[in-house]
Amino acid sequence: MDKSLSTKIFVGLFAGLIIGTAIQYIFNDIALFDTYLLGAAEGAGGMFVSLIKLLVVPLVFVSIVCGIVELKDVKAFGRLGGKTFALYIINTIIAISAALAVGMIFQPGKGANLAGSVSESVKLTSTETPNLFELVVNIVPSNPVQAFANGDMLQIIFMAILTGLAIQALDSRGGPAIRTFKVANEIMMKLVGLVMSLAPYGVFALMIQLGATLDSHTLLSVAGYVALVVSMLVFWIFIFYPMAVSIATGTSPKTFLRATREQVLFSLSTASSNATIPVTMRTLTEKLNVSKSVAGFGVPLGATMNMSGVSIYIALATIFVANAFGQPINSSDIVTLGLTILLLSVGAGGVPGGGIVMVGVLLNQLGLPAEGLAIVAAVDRINDMFCTSSNVVGDTAVNTIVAKTEGAIEEPVNAEVNPA
Repeated sequence: MDKSLSTKIFVGLFAGLIIGTAIQYIFNDIALFDTYLLGAAEGAGGMFVSLIKLLVVPLVFVSIVCGIVELKDVKAFGRLGGKTFALYIINTIIAISAALAVGMIFQPGKGANLAGSVSESVKLTSTETPNLFELVVNIVPSNPVQAFANGDMLQIIFMAILTGLAIQALDSRGGPAIRTFKVANEIMMKLVGLVMSLAPYGVFALMIQLGATLDSHTLLSVAGYVALVVSMLVFWIFIFYPMAVSIATGTSPKTFLRATREQVLFSLSTASSNATIPVTMRTLTEKLNVSKSVAGFGVPLGATMNMSGVSIYIALATIFVANAFGQPINSSDIVTLGLTILLLSVGAGGVPGGGIVMVGVLLNQLGLPAEGLAIVAAVDRINDMFCTSSNVVGDTAVNTIVAKTEGAIEEPVNAEVNPA
């Protein structure tokens, strides 16, 4: 994306938010705005997100296959996969530890006395934490068509890896298949470019919908909790990741922040790691010069399991509910809570609202009041926007570091970002 597109996305984001807020507080009784304009914005925004998601499954499958077949040494795949997986897990563990520490220090929700103040009709959407054994077993799909239809990223990644390795094993006979997938990858990237040209309008519609549905009374009642979550996620996006990349690769924080600008704006509007996959791929390959083999493997994997932002969100939301309802979490339970959040964050998925589902599961597991989920859900969109940005910028940071260790950055990135 060029600078003009970045500027258009930025303008669309704030213009949509202003118009949406005006609809809620000024034109809420005028059908033209409250019904028709808002309905049109909701439809247009939904179509744009669907259009992005339309590309995700084929893009993930094709990019991973291309990433593997482009590896000159298949052994490099094991090394690459191991590094990427390890860094994603380490990143998530650091995020969880920091969030729990911040939560125990600032104690969000303490003294709120919200017990009995929320409707008890709230029901949890799930009552079981993901089982690690089942998670591993289910990676192997019994029905590949169903895996593609359901968008099960872990299963799709597994099939793509097998396909890439099988083509590699064919040696010279795999030439036609390699060329086919490379052309398919070029087609997908062209489609991504076409869809991204609509991003300013899609972001505009999405932000109108958001601005028109925010409940100011609810927001004010949990302002401290929201501020804490957002502040920590902003720190992770704009300080932690740029510094980590700078230390590991020598890329200046300013350069990294400039490269991820469109990522941040786009993820704020969609609140979906999966929907942001195309933007993340372009950021890595065109702005940070990371090789397609590294980006093609690491980005789809990161959208599924690199959930540092969700981890921070889940941890602080749980502590907030526990304190607000007079059932504070003891320090002795922190380790267990951290391990549970690690497992939940991997299963959160890169879709809007994934975090709130995991918060509901965790509240049930810890025996906390289900009513607290209503409060967390009321401000979920705000927190989800920033935790998604943290997730996708984390994907970029990890893959940039992996590419540096693999010697897979095409040229040094110091002061300027490619104007792609």
